[in-house]
Amino acid sequence: MRSLAVTTVVEAEECAVLRVSGELDLRTEQAFLTEARSIVSAGHRFLVLDLTALRFCDSRGLSCLLALEWLCRRLEGRLFLASLGVRMLRLLVGTQSLGVFSCFPTVGHALAAVPDGARPSWPPAVDEPPLPGDDPFV
Repeated sequence: MRSLAVTTVVEAEECAVLRVSGELDLRTEQAFLTEARSIVSAGHRFLVLDLTALRFCDSRGLSCLLALEWLCRRLEGRLFLASLGVRMLRLLVGTQSLGVFSCFPTVGHALAAVPDGARPSWPPAVDEPPLPGDDPFV
């Protein structure tokens, strides 16, 4: 079974960093759009999607990203894609949609493009030290 997880990593009043993991396709598009709309409805018109853990994205997933880009721009915000893998880059290049999105090599680079007043602090504070070998942002 294909799965998708959208996790809020850090947020400020107008901006949120979301980690998208799993597969974004026909089976998961509604869950993704529901989660993304709720984040935007909460006032986050600037979204940074960390795609490090996105294993698969097809044309339906791309349509979701395009819809989210449109929604953010409609609210005078932006959608920023960070840490795209080779497959995602191939999809964007192959569909000639790379120029539609603002793509960055890391979340930090993407956040640098967010207006100062809307930008959350990065990296996020960790309440307790991670155990050796643990990723504190998972």
